[in-house]
Amino acid sequence: MPIYAYKCGSCGHAKDVLQKISDPLLTVCPACGAEAFSKQVTAAGFQLKGSGWYATDFRGGAAPSAPAADTAASSSTKADPAAKDPGASAPAATPAPAASTTPTP
Repeated sequence: MPIYAYKCGSCGHAKDVLQKISDPLLTVCPACGAEAFSKQVTAAGFQLKGSGWYATDFRGGAAPSAPAADTAASSSTKADPAAKDPGASAPAATPAPAASTTPTP
């Protein structure tokens, strides 16, 4: 609900009032009773109540779960490393013969 600032043009009494947008404007000053109470133009102010999206969705430190498509793709690459690197599935080359350790005359 918005918070509106009111000020009396007669006595100068100022008051912030929490009211619905659909509520009628206040015109009678609560301090002097004059019909000079008017709403002031101020920066927007509002008050949040109840359980909002922050308290229910993002509070508590739990990371949001990944979408099902991303989960399936990441699990298939973990199971088969060759799917990630196409060169890894190629057959290994025959090892070269080891160099001789005996001196040649």
